[in-house]
Amino acid sequence: MERQRTGTCALSLHSLWSGGQLEQRNKRNARLGLALGSPLLLFANRRDVRLVDAEGVRGESAIVVSDLEDAAAVDFLYSEGLIFWTDVSEEAIKQTHWNQSSNCKTTSYILRVVFILLLNEDLLTKASPSSYILTLCMFCVAALKEALGTGQTVVVSGLDSPDGLACDWLGRKLYWTDSETNRIEVANLDGTSRKVLFWMDLDQPRAIALNPAQRKVIVVTEIYWPNGLTIDLVEQKLETVVEGTLTHPFALTLSEETLYWTDWQTRSIHACNKNSGDKTREILSGIYSPMDIQVLEAYRQPNILTPCSDSNGGCSHLCLLSPVQPFYSCACPTGVQLKPDGKTCKPGAEQVLLLARRTDLRRISLDLPDFTDIVLQVDDIRHAIAIDYDPVEGYVYWTDDEVRAIRRSNIDGSNAMMLVTTEINHPDGIAVDWVARNLYWTDTGTDRIEVTRLNGTSRKILISENLDEPRAIVLDPVNGFMYWTDWGEHPKIERAHLDGTERLVLLNSSLGWPNGLAIDHAAGKLYWGDAKTDKIEVINVDGSNRHILLEDKLPHIFGFTLLGDYIYWTDWQRRSIERVHKVTAVREIIIDQLPDLMGLKATKVTETYGTNGCAEDNGGCSHLCFWCRQAVNCACPMGMELLSDLQTCVVPEAFLLFTNRDNIRSISLGTNSNDVAIPLTGVKEASALDFDVSERRIYWTDIQAKTISRAYMNGSSVEHVIEFGLDYPEGMAVDWMGRNIYWADTGTNRIEVARLDGQYRQVLVCKDLDNPRSLDNPRSLALDPANGFMYWTEWGGRLG
Repeated sequence: MERQRTGTCALSLHSLWSGGQLEQRNKRNARLGLALGSPLLLFANRRDVRLVDAEGVRGESAIVVSDLEDAAAVDFLYSEGLIFWTDVSEEAIKQTHWNQSSNCKTTSYILRVVFILLLNEDLLTKASPSSYILTLCMFCVAALKEALGTGQTVVVSGLDSPDGLACDWLGRKLYWTDSETNRIEVANLDGTSRKVLFWMDLDQPRAIALNPAQRKVIVVTEIYWPNGLTIDLVEQKLETVVEGTLTHPFALTLSEETLYWTDWQTRSIHACNKNSGDKTREILSGIYSPMDIQVLEAYRQPNILTPCSDSNGGCSHLCLLSPVQPFYSCACPTGVQLKPDGKTCKPGAEQVLLLARRTDLRRISLDLPDFTDIVLQVDDIRHAIAIDYDPVEGYVYWTDDEVRAIRRSNIDGSNAMMLVTTEINHPDGIAVDWVARNLYWTDTGTDRIEVTRLNGTSRKILISENLDEPRAIVLDPVNGFMYWTDWGEHPKIERAHLDGTERLVLLNSSLGWPNGLAIDHAAGKLYWGDAKTDKIEVINVDGSNRHILLEDKLPHIFGFTLLGDYIYWTDWQRRSIERVHKVTAVREIIIDQLPDLMGLKATKVTETYGTNGCAEDNGGCSHLCFWCRQAVNCACPMGMELLSDLQTCVVPEAFLLFTNRDNIRSISLGTNSNDVAIPLTGVKEASALDFDVSERRIYWTDIQAKTISRAYMNGSSVEHVIEFGLDYPEGMAVDWMGRNIYWADTGTNRIEVARLDGQYRQVLVCKDLDNPRSLDNPRSLALDPANGFMYWTEWGGRLG
């Protein structure tokens, strides 16, 4: 409806003239330079995108979309009223719908027609013509300042420096350049099926222009700083502006016989004749920061039938126009291969490299040679370190050192969730048992190797002794072994069964910081990268036949993985991902100058290797299944015990808790189970110990930390109940009926009480200086809540 009203208004103004009157007045107007057919200019202004009529109200422009960060390149799809722009700060391409029914051309056009009308009717010669003009100008200025766009939508994200943008209005594609990654990419208008077209022999590509009718893409690079580029669709010529001939031209566009360009230094838009260069004039000045510019007119995007017009050319994804027969080709999203039919894309990448950076996760297809990294859309990644993948369900698993958690998501980043969030300190290594469906990790803070099911349940400590700085961990589910590195004071590489038993040191000499570890299942070899010796070495899985694969330009290896014939690694100092052929030792760079690189995993997306007895029905185990010694070994998570059937785990009816200085352990009294450590962090020297049956919480005193703490039986929710005013709390007891906790402190010579959460603390008995026999070094403490009595022992200091 709005478009009809605007059109009617313009028609009414035209109808004021007729026949020879119109021709006569047009001649007069032409002499005055009042052209009625001037184009609209669309330009990026960093913090907004604007429209200006090339012959409109001087100094006025209309805002299409505002509140932008750093708009640079701009283009449009006239047939659908879409305007696109790149934002180099937000590293994205965005779009808005242009409200064509309320544009500045119509407004300015009305003003100029009325101005001509007044002029031709000699109204301007009257005494007070200014009131007419002022009223009309105020109306136009108000209209010009209205935002013409309807919001903004992200079309493509995860870019680095998208400096150039061009819309293929026939093929309905977006093309853009990235001067940081030195790439040219293409995608559908909605950002889907994104593909890298060029990634080699480019030096900071900037401006890009399309000629879909001739099926050509034209790009300029930073050599001699050619910033602007446009195409003369009539004469099929390329127009450029090169810095040096003018003050600082940036971008340019063409409308029939006139060139328009933006200038950084003068902060303005200029025009001249495209052939002679004369008739130079200023269109708009005082612009905040003029960037790219386009003529926003329908004739700049003529509608022509192409091979892609009919059913997308038969392509399953991208149909790209070409200047050679058959004048188009089918293409696939980045990293995905085209099937032999030349039309259909495979479901996705078949081999990928998963990368953990500090604040994001990335996926790199290994199927194609461009090695484009795609950021997974996962929120709240603070400090990702280790990463692994499950090819059965398609989940990516990673550790986060700052959040202190283990997380997972789909391979595209969707459905992210927390798996393990308690008693995680510095989880440096992670490994997926894709057969038994278990997840292993190392923690350099707790100095443990632990395991859970892949969904985060059934947690169990496997190894907690004689570990200094455990880091990388890899698994061999077929043969039932796990391998890990330790870069502590006495660095080593070890092996154990998947249940943590029969531990064996494979190597403990000539090691520095063995950060990375990878296993070649087919060849039976272990490879590792050492960040201190700056070498990549290899041994057999039994520890024999050690030799060096690579020892040149490896300043700081961290992440390390193997797939097929290649070993991949990240290097902190070189800020690179590289790979080397494990036989020929030929190396190449995959990604260069990418900071904050951490762990990585090369994997096949859906194909798995090997099987064992845990693959079917979890080996018959109710909780954890380990494949050890070529047999199924069922195990239980913390706080549970295995029944005599050696398959079923239950909560024990009775158990014994005891302290062993820096850890607390439990032994079931109903079975012959070995004692197991409860995964508690921060225990320095535990002394007294008690248990609250109703909440299944352990309470203990720590005479070195001078605290009283509590946690659940599975080790979660560790918290200090009392952490001030203690000296040597050796005795402690829980009143399970009154929900209070009592303790005896030999240092302060006091017996105190508080609620189980530490509130309402009160001294019950203390040493009386006037009565030395009142309390003398109280130690052990016991309660009889049913009868209301408290008992304690005193070491005392007197003889007899």
